Amino acid sequence: MKNCAVIGSGIAGIASAIRIAAMGLKVDVFEANDYPGGKLREQRADGFRFDMGPSVFTMPHLIDELFTLCGKNPRDYFSYTRLPTSFKYVFEDGTQINAYGNEDLLAKEIALKTKDSEESFRKYLRDISAKYEITKEVFIENSLHILKNYFTERVFKGLLNFHKIGAFESMDQANRRFFKDPNLVQLFNHYAFYVGSNPMVAPATLNMIQHLVIDKGTYIPDRGMYSLVQALVKLAEEIGVTFHYNTKVEEIIVKEGRATGIRIGADRILLYDRIVNNMDVYHAYNRLLPNEKKPKRILSQPKSSSILGFYWSVKGQHRQLGVHNMLFSKDEHAEYKAVFETGTICDDPSVYISVTSKHVKDDAPAGCENWFVIVIAPNDMGQTWDELVAKTKVNVLAKVKRLLGITPEIEHEFVLTPTMIKENYSSAFGAVFGNSSNSKFAAFLRHSNKSKVKGLYFVGGSVHPGAGIPMCLNSAKIMAKMFH
Repeated sequence: MKNCAVIGSGIAGIASAIRIAAMGLKVDVFEANDYPGGKLREQRADGFRFDMGPSVFTMPHLIDELFTLCGKNPRDYFSYTRLPTSFKYVFEDGTQINAYGNEDLLAKEIALKTKDSEESFRKYLRDISAKYEITKEVFIENSLHILKNYFTERVFKGLLNFHKIGAFESMDQANRRFFKDPNLVQLFNHYAFYVGSNPMVAPATLNMIQHLVIDKGTYIPDRGMYSLVQALVKLAEEIGVTFHYNTKVEEIIVKEGRATGIRIGADRILLYDRIVNNMDVYHAYNRLLPNEKKPKRILSQPKSSSILGFYWSVKGQHRQLGVHNMLFSKDEHAEYKAVFETGTICDDPSVYISVTSKHVKDDAPAGCENWFVIVIAPNDMGQTWDELVAKTKVNVLAKVKRLLGITPEIEHEFVLTPTMIKENYSSAFGAVFGNSSNSKFAAFLRHSNKSKVKGLYFVGGSVHPGAGIPMCLNSAKIMAKMFH
């Protein structure tokens, strides 16, 4: 039986292991940490549970299909619920917009709370849906690095409609064409945060992200985000995948242009027929492939932003909050300039607050809530993070008090900084999303899912098609099509 090593147990690594094991290969997954999931992990303290990484769940069918691929019923492993209100948006001028999961209700809410009409919003939805459908065939579900893919009818049609995806205008420019209300422009600009990019320069192609959240729906796993990892690991083990934790891969062995195995520690060599790398591509070349030619154009691209996260065990329950909440900066231009040009966090950042205990009741003790608070941060360039953390916490608490009238009683706190992301998850420079998408074609210039080294493949948020759970799952799907 042929065998395969998967380096890293992020969600793309686990999905890859499942897909390859389903092909009949023996699969070993090597993980440097003592838990699976990569950035998608959890932490518990005093009866509180926190999802430490991604918190917005879209396109659940990509998880489900891994189970059906193996002849299993996904509902036997995990369940999820579509949120009736995906987000609560709050602005400094007092405006509050409830992002209902129903298009008609959301259109009415926008017409009621902003200067724009239901029709302008519906026109926008049609535009971002078209962007998604075009890019899905060309980019999201297929490799750009295989010539024959360009000759399929669907991809060819997508290429003919390339001029419609908005590659030559920014997200901000496109959003201002559709909307006159600055709050609404800021709301849709902020989706650039999902890929760590600046909407003032990132291409309007990325506005398709809104389609995934609004049109496709926002969901929540009924036992929290980490239950996705637990369910997938259980499935993987049931079909024969072996996980090796606390086992750091030091090198991918390459002989005569082919990957032949991996090195663990100083001299433990394990031979494999195929290798899938789920480590950040920047570190993969610099650490695991020291003797191979580096793709300088890809590795030298600017990195995405990062996050500064606060995890608060909060006494009391607050009706002002939903599962997902965004409190916007008064000046979005100043916010993005601080992060992407100055390398700092502005004094009035936009604040995202996730409270999963609103749905997952066991995530907090009775009468309490688990707050996961995020602000956009620059990637790590040697900033004095202790000072930035202290200053930002004060500014966040002031904003929560000002916009929601809440002074949270915090019993316990974890903090996640870009430096910690860099060290704990092997993310280059602490950039959460790999390379940024701040140039017109950056998203299309990510590393291929198949290496020029024979038998070596790449998956995860730092390679094609990009960051985020759906894209990472698609990277595994694309890799599997190329796997031979």
